[in-house]
Amino acid sequence: MILNADLHIHSCFSRATSRNMVIEAIAPQAKLKGLHIVGTGDAFHPGWRKIIEESTEYAGDGVYVRDECSFIITAEVEDSRRIHHLIILPSLEAAEEMGERMPSTTTSDGRPRVRMNGAQILEMVHEYDGIAGPAHAFTPWTSMYKSYDSYMDCYGKRPDFLELGLSADTEMADKISELADIPFLTNSDAHSPWPHRLGREFNQLEMDDISFTSLKRSIRKCRIRANYGLDPRLGKYHMTACTRCYRIYSPEEALQMKMKCPCGGRIKKGVDYRIYELSTWEEPHHPPHRPPYVHIMPLAEIIGMKYGKGVTTKFVQGIWGGLVGEFGTEIDVLLSAPIEDIGRIDAGVAVAVEAFRKGSLTVIPGGGGKYGEIRFPAETLDAYFR
Repeated sequence: MILNADLHIHSCFSRATSRNMVIEAIAPQAKLKGLHIVGTGDAFHPGWRKIIEESTEYAGDGVYVRDECSFIITAEVEDSRRIHHLIILPSLEAAEEMGERMPSTTTSDGRPRVRMNGAQILEMVHEYDGIAGPAHAFTPWTSMYKSYDSYMDCYGKRPDFLELGLSADTEMADKISELADIPFLTNSDAHSPWPHRLGREFNQLEMDDISFTSLKRSIRKCRIRANYGLDPRLGKYHMTACTRCYRIYSPEEALQMKMKCPCGGRIKKGVDYRIYELSTWEEPHHPPHRPPYVHIMPLAEIIGMKYGKGVTTKFVQGIWGGLVGEFGTEIDVLLSAPIEDIGRIDAGVAVAVEAFRKGSLTVIPGGGGKYGEIRFPAETLDAYFR
C-alpha cells in the first residue's frame, strides 16, 4: 500500500492554534487533501485524548478512525533546552502513561515543556515501543541543530527519524554525513485544519496495512517513497540576510561583515548558514535509500497567487472546490491530474500547476524575516494570455 501521511499537527489545545483543530473538522479536510493517515498531535493533553476517544472509532493496532481518515497517536514536546521533539506512539494508553511520568513545567498547553533532555525523552519513548526524533530540525528556534552540532550530543544515539520541517529539504540535509542512515520526514505542523495548512508537507509511505506497527516499520526501514514539501527558499529565515533591508549574504560574506549590514541593520543567520556550518560536503550525497523530495505548494495558494486573491476568499475557494470535486483530492490535482483536464476547469490554474510541476517558477529566496516569493516566468504568462 502507498499511503500519504502527515504526522505532525496540533490540536485546539496548543498555543496559537485554531479552535477548529478538532477531530470532526480535521478528518473531512484530510480526506479532501488526500491524506490517508494523520498524526493526532498533542497526545499528552488529557482534554485532547478525551476528544480523540469520543470522536473516533478504534480500529486496532494504534489506529483511530473518523470519516475514512486514520489517526495515529503523536505528540510534540519541548525539552529542558527548548528543543522540540516529535513522538509517535502505539496507543492513547501509552500517551497517558508517558504524560503522567514526564516532569512537566506546563500542563495547559498541547505542546508541553518537560524537564528532560533529548536522551531521556528518546529512552522513555522506546520503553513504550514508540519512535521519536527532532522536530523541524533546522529552524532558527527550538530545533536540535540550533543547539547542537550532532544528534549524538542531543540523544546520545541515533534517533528514529529526523523531521526536515518547512525550512529544509533533502538537497540541504544530505550535505551532512551523520544523517546518511536516518530517514527524513516531512510534516505540516498544521495549526488549522484547512487544506492550505494541513498536509502542506507530507510523506508517501510504503506500508503493509494501516497500523502503528506498519507505520513504525516503514519509517525505521526507510520505506518512504517520497517526501513532499514546500520549497525551503520561501521561508523567511532561509537565507542569511539583513533584518532591515533584507539584503542576502552568503555565510562567508556575513562572517566578513561581522553580521552587520552597511545599512545599519543586523545580519540574521539563516538556515543556509547553519547547513554551511554543519556540512561535510559542498554538494549533497544522497544515500541509496533516500527518496525524492518533491516541492509542492497548497493548491489554494497557487490559485491565489495566479489571480492575486487571498486563499480564503470565495473566489479562490470556489475554484479550489471545483478542482477537488472533479479530481477527488487536492493532492491528485497537484500531482497527477492531466493538465489539459485542469485547463477545462480553469486555464490559468492549469498553467500555474504545470509550471510548478516542471519547476519553471522563479523563486526569490526569503531571509532576515521576509518570506520568499514565487514569480511566473514571462514565457508562462505569455502562454496564458496568448
